[in-house]
Amino acid sequence: MKLEPQLVSPFPVPTRFEGEVVIVTGAASGIGKACALRFAQEGASVACLDVQDAANEATAHACRVMGVGARALHCDVTNPDHVHEVTKQVIEEWGKVDVLVAAAGIYSGGWLEEVTLAQWQRALQVNLTGVFLCVQAVTPVMRRRARGSVIALSSMAGKTSWAGTHEYSAAKSGVIGLVHSAAMELAPHGVTVNAVCPGNTLTELLLGVAQHVAAREGITPEAWLDRRARECPMRRLAQPWEIAGVVAFLASPDARFITGQAIEVDGGFVMS
Repeated sequence: MKLEPQLVSPFPVPTRFEGEVVIVTGAASGIGKACALRFAQEGASVACLDVQDAANEATAHACRVMGVGARALHCDVTNPDHVHEVTKQVIEEWGKVDVLVAAAGIYSGGWLEEVTLAQWQRALQVNLTGVFLCVQAVTPVMRRRARGSVIALSSMAGKTSWAGTHEYSAAKSGVIGLVHSAAMELAPHGVTVNAVCPGNTLTELLLGVAQHVAAREGITPEAWLDRRARECPMRRLAQPWEIAGVVAFLASPDARFITGQAIEVDGGFVMS
């Protein structure tokens, strides 16, 4: 099985976001980076938010190479002051926020009796509270302009779960609940709010999960990844660009009547 992440679509993409401003959290790597690159491909100015400064700047640079405006901004999504200050910077520079992609996330897991309170709280802070703070920060400008799209990254673990994924699944399920409520509140103001629930996607995060879980199960990371691929009806892992394509669709004019949804992009995994 090839373990080569593909961040950019190998197929031609439309140009739907010229003149628009997109904030992407978790832009330094994985699905967040793929989303930043996809919106840059489609003509948007992109604010890349992350705590990994060097990698985040590399993402912003790759966006600028595509001919769009892009900035790398240091932001800890669990810190409300960071989130609101960075959102303010984006609005001061570009005058608006059209799209928020809340992709920042971490993974931890373990058996029930092994999970510490600090581990539980950290997973919820990054994966759930971080999404809440970012949605809260962009809501005023989107509400005033009576338009905008929010896409939060949940997971297939938000729809189902496995042993030893307690805090991760709880946080990702919480993202779906948050999306439902925010969608209901913002729908009358022309703002859509949706979640995307990726399956096993070839990212640095998944490779880290493979190391962690494989050690617990006494197998190699490669064997664990191969098993996850075989358990998927499509018999493979997703590529980051495949998730980014769905995110871009949900932000596009074609999706203006879609809100409050949690869309699985998992090759049929949850269904099966």
